[in-house]
Amino acid sequence: MEGRRRVTYKVNRNVLDEGDLDEMGEKSLTKPSLLDKIKDSASCTGPKVKNCMLGTFPVASWLPRYAFRENALGDLVSGISVGIMQLPQGMAYALLASVPPVFGLYSSFYPVLIYFIFGTSKHISIGTYAVMSVMIGGVVDRLAPDSDFEFWNNVTNNSDIDFASRDQERVRIAVAVTFISGLFQILLGLVQFGFVVTYLSEPLVRGYTTGAAIHVIVSQLKYAFGLNPKRYSGPISLIYTVVEICYLLPKTNIGTLVVSIVSIVALILAKELNAFLSKKLPVPLPMELLAVIIATVVSWQVDLEERYGVDVVGTIPSGLQPPALPAMSLFGQVVGDAFALAVVGYGIAISLGRIFALKYGYKVDSNQELIALGLSNSIGGMFQCFAISCSMSRSLVQESTGGKTQIAGALSAVVILFITLWIGSLFEDLPKAVLAAIIFVNLHGMMKQFLDIPALWKSNKVDMLVWVATFILTVLLNPDLGLAAAIAFSMLTVIFRTQLPKYSLLGQVASTDIYKPVEDYDKAKQVPGILIFRSSATLYFANAEMYQEALGEKSGLDITKMLLIKKKLEAKRKRHEKKLAKKAKKELKKNKQEEPNSEHQQGIAVIDVDNDPDSSLPRAIILDLSPVNFLDTVGVKTIKSIRRDYGEINIEVILACCQSGVVESLQAGGFFSSNVTKSCLFNSIHDAVLYCQSEKSKISFSVQGLFFFFSSIFFPCVLLASQELKETNF
Repeated sequence: MEGRRRVTYKVNRNVLDEGDLDEMGEKSLTKPSLLDKIKDSASCTGPKVKNCMLGTFPVASWLPRYAFRENALGDLVSGISVGIMQLPQGMAYALLASVPPVFGLYSSFYPVLIYFIFGTSKHISIGTYAVMSVMIGGVVDRLAPDSDFEFWNNVTNNSDIDFASRDQERVRIAVAVTFISGLFQILLGLVQFGFVVTYLSEPLVRGYTTGAAIHVIVSQLKYAFGLNPKRYSGPISLIYTVVEICYLLPKTNIGTLVVSIVSIVALILAKELNAFLSKKLPVPLPMELLAVIIATVVSWQVDLEERYGVDVVGTIPSGLQPPALPAMSLFGQVVGDAFALAVVGYGIAISLGRIFALKYGYKVDSNQELIALGLSNSIGGMFQCFAISCSMSRSLVQESTGGKTQIAGALSAVVILFITLWIGSLFEDLPKAVLAAIIFVNLHGMMKQFLDIPALWKSNKVDMLVWVATFILTVLLNPDLGLAAAIAFSMLTVIFRTQLPKYSLLGQVASTDIYKPVEDYDKAKQVPGILIFRSSATLYFANAEMYQEALGEKSGLDITKMLLIKKKLEAKRKRHEKKLAKKAKKELKKNKQEEPNSEHQQGIAVIDVDNDPDSSLPRAIILDLSPVNFLDTVGVKTIKSIRRDYGEINIEVILACCQSGVVESLQAGGFFSSNVTKSCLFNSIHDAVLYCQSEKSKISFSVQGLFFFFSSIFFPCVLLASQELKETNF
């Protein structure tokens, strides 16, 4: 503190209210009309067309300026590394989506090329993602359960499943939900709805992905143990599935279990080795690919499927599927799931994209990202792909291996294309247990997110509550309903925080124009005769009543009771005057005299009151509205009510630090009139305090107001005096 350079300043100016400031600053009163805005946005100029084209096709803006020497080698190495990583992940995540593994390869090819053209992030790796896959798997298994494809086998005298028909129907469902989710994303991007991601806070996203990871793990247990449990859907289905698997554990296929354990242990050791050698190796070793190759060779040589009953991938057709429109008859059944997929996929992609953009100093367009992901899903859906997003593990590999542009993603798609066209059939003997092991090991990063709970407990308990609630809701209600419930809960926490703000009385820090809460700063002292009140939240219908109550509590004035006493005294005074007038009229009629003039009224009792007001009451109340960023009609009425009520007991109410939108709301709400002008609004608290302390702000107390002060404080005495007046014969 001693070594800090201090800069002093002095301000010498008049106290300025809002009206003075508008005049001095020459506030513009003309605003463009809605028609002018529409004309401006609809006008077509050369620069606008160019910006629109470059915004729609971002590849046209950066590809011509691609720095070949600086970026080519890094993008090449990164693209090959990510492509090799896409192979086992794409096949594994296809199992999560309950479709044949080859469709995971399709989903790692088409969407990546489309994002290359329309996307704005340079580092995220688009493709299959565990959370998205398990959400699709839930929809697919709900609409096409195994029970719908059972038939009686006369040879074995058992019920079998028509796997070919089942897989065909499941692909149709996955394609339909993917296509609709893409259309949702395109529509939201076109209407500039990218801000929807602001409702997906980081604690919500991390809690959601952790809960979804639990669903992923449970869904792969059947492949790890070689079981065939019933498929449950709807809320609490995860619990039913776990119970079912525990019930079937005695029927575990030992060969499958051994393959799973060996694969998991080998992958964990390989990843630890990779981490240990990360500084010495230019490119991480493709351990997952090695695991897939070794497991395929062993399975082929040992014939694991025939000898030990180990479930394998099966037929992988070579080549690509021709484009076809999804089945429109399914749209009505999957529209809700599609919207959830659209929001989740976008939220994960934009969150990770912004992290890399902040790190490397470029901008990610949130609305264009919606369009890019939407085109990737909708066009990909026509080529038999299921919904995609970005993977954190692949994105980190793409960055760490030197990837600097979207070229790396395009090269990874080329690697997948090569595998799909020529060598995909070589992996037909790959055990599904190995793919499940790859999923288990890849989810260890999500499991580490449980460490968020103690960290959030220390930093922000409300965010911790959002994380925990999101996790529980996702686990219990499944990823689709869980997301909606989590967003609703997150919104409730915002409402509760605005409904329960912190109310403070401000005091002046000595020898400054700075005002701080007196309960937080020992050197902040209240200005004598002036009450400065602040709420930490905006003022709107949900907390307007509490705002008034908090003001009364902080000021120590029960305004409702005081106004009630005043009304009673006014009514009593009028009744007393009416009684005296009637009595005087009777006397005049009796004595046949004219109407009495002022000389005949000298017998009326008059209560003398001290000309000084009660010193325990504040002279003025200043409402600091700096935290208020908008006012609704209820908020405007609340401020009008406060000014009117306190004005009736001769306490002036001043508004300070009003934002321009708040002033406009006050004006539109009828706050200002011939008696209430902008002279009660000030741009700073200090100006308002100086105004209240000046001669201009002194309150002229009427006889009626003084009578009220006296009577409200000495009410018992007034009652006694009133009783005596009733018994007096004037």
